[in-house]
Amino acid sequence: MRLRVEFTTEPFDLDEAPAHALVAREVIEAAELDAVDVGPFGNTAEGGADSVLTAVDALLRKTLRAGATRISLQVNVIEEGE
Repeated sequence: MRLRVEFTTEPFDLDEAPAHALVAREVIEAAELDAVDVGPFGNTAEGGADSVLTAVDALLRKTLRAGATRISLQVNVIEEGE
């Protein structure tokens, strides 16, 4: 099964990236995922279910420790051919 995760971390800071946002980027870029798109207002990543779920676990734990007060997260199953 393939999954796509979309997430944001808060609070936002438009002047400079907060520590939790930098940690989120590091976690997702280091994970064994097929497609990663990291941006200032939203992030997406795709991969096998085990890889995505492992990355989500690390993302939640590490960004909360780094000061995130809210994490919005959506996980979708990717149908074959998408």
